[in-house]
Amino acid sequence: MSFGFMGIQFGFALQNANVSRIFQTLGASMDDIPILWIAAPITGLIVQPIIGHFSDKTWNRFGRRRPYFTVGAILASLALILMPSSPSLWIAAGMLWILDASINISMEPFRAFVGDNLPTEQRTMGFAMQSFFIGIGAVIASVLPWMLANWFNISNTAEPGIVPQTVKVAFYIGAIVLLCCVLYTVFTTKEYSPEELAAFEEDKKQTTGLSYSEKPPVTSGEFIKKGSIWGIIGLVASLAVLVYKFDNQLYIVTGLLLAFGLILLFSGLIKKVSSKQNGMIEIMNDLLHMPKTMGQLAVVQFFSWLAFYTLWIYTTPAITQHIYGTSNTESILYNEGANWVGVLFAVYNGVSAISAFLLPLIAKQIGRKATHSIALAIGGISFISFFFMKNPTMLLIPMIGIGFTWGSILSMPYAILTGSLPANKMGTYMGIFNFFIVIPQILAASILGFVTRIFFNGQVIYAMILAGVSLIIGALSVYFVQDKDDIYKLKKH
Repeated sequence: MSFGFMGIQFGFALQNANVSRIFQTLGASMDDIPILWIAAPITGLIVQPIIGHFSDKTWNRFGRRRPYFTVGAILASLALILMPSSPSLWIAAGMLWILDASINISMEPFRAFVGDNLPTEQRTMGFAMQSFFIGIGAVIASVLPWMLANWFNISNTAEPGIVPQTVKVAFYIGAIVLLCCVLYTVFTTKEYSPEELAAFEEDKKQTTGLSYSEKPPVTSGEFIKKGSIWGIIGLVASLAVLVYKFDNQLYIVTGLLLAFGLILLFSGLIKKVSSKQNGMIEIMNDLLHMPKTMGQLAVVQFFSWLAFYTLWIYTTPAITQHIYGTSNTESILYNEGANWVGVLFAVYNGVSAISAFLLPLIAKQIGRKATHSIALAIGGISFISFFFMKNPTMLLIPMIGIGFTWGSILSMPYAILTGSLPANKMGTYMGIFNFFIVIPQILAASILGFVTRIFFNGQVIYAMILAGVSLIIGALSVYFVQDKDDIYKLKKH
């Protein structure tokens, strides 16, 4: 059931470890990198709730989630083949949009897939198993360019403006692996019908007393009121950026605030003139009526993903600059450092795969909340320790801690969340939950370049310290999360 996620993560890890390198090779400056990465969170913000909503309402002989796995895998594989051959920076940025949209089409239903198919007592292990396959895929993908250069003597350097052959071949292999893994899951699993899922929900209510209470639909007046508030906030913030001449990248954040307000206003106006429901209104209604647990987890997710987005976009420039002493993408030292980052990413993903077996055991003893809080704190300390490392090999130590943290981020929040969600809206709410993953990424993409240039004098290593502090705040915020569905707690009482 989770095997397909290995293929998805294979493509995702190739992207995370190599896209900054591709952008720099094609001429991107250090300040440009965060904004070029904006494709990843923006596409997730748009695609995941839409795919989740439609997959909730899909049921045919191919299943509910599996048709979306297939289409997304085919598109993502094509994008992986084309991206490293991009002739210019902006074509590469455009290909990143296509790649991310395609990966999101497959990725979103996989989360709901586990929630659909497993009962409460198996979900922690189910999401941990997803974490295991994610880790395995990411390990191989992250280290693949290094393996191709050192084991198969494929060229790791190229002429200025040309992506090295190691990266190109790695992406071609990734396309094949992604498609094959997803198709394996499609052809070897089954899905429960809507009637069966409804029966499971009723059984859960009878045995545990836990149920989801449907709230009254949001009225047109409420949509218009909330839309006006968010629209005004976005407009005022945009004017502040203009008047005080803040960094232009902040317009992305203010523009999204304004867009959210307009969507709510539009939803309210549509509902005012017609009683007929549509997908946009239903998604906005579910967003405004999200379960309490989801809102509490949103804070944890914000600080967690802010840190890991920093890791993905800044590890290569931070390590090559702080330890290897170069930012010249054509130099041997830079490319050695970039390849070593691939190895470091393989280590943290490998540890996350191993932690998939350890986390459920810890959660059984101390609960899911305490387990996740400890994991985030370990990650925070590990990020901060980057600053004190002078030898590339020593970086393996903090990567072990980061791997444990990553394993928890990929499993514990979802195990906590699914217990608070209705079965008939599992996909929609998983897509909405992704908002709290991509919003911090959008914020980071908008401000990190500015912060690094103005406050850190271009020393990217300080962004890693900032990421560590963010994880520690996330660890503290876990204690405010309500986890009614925690089997450890239910058994104690």
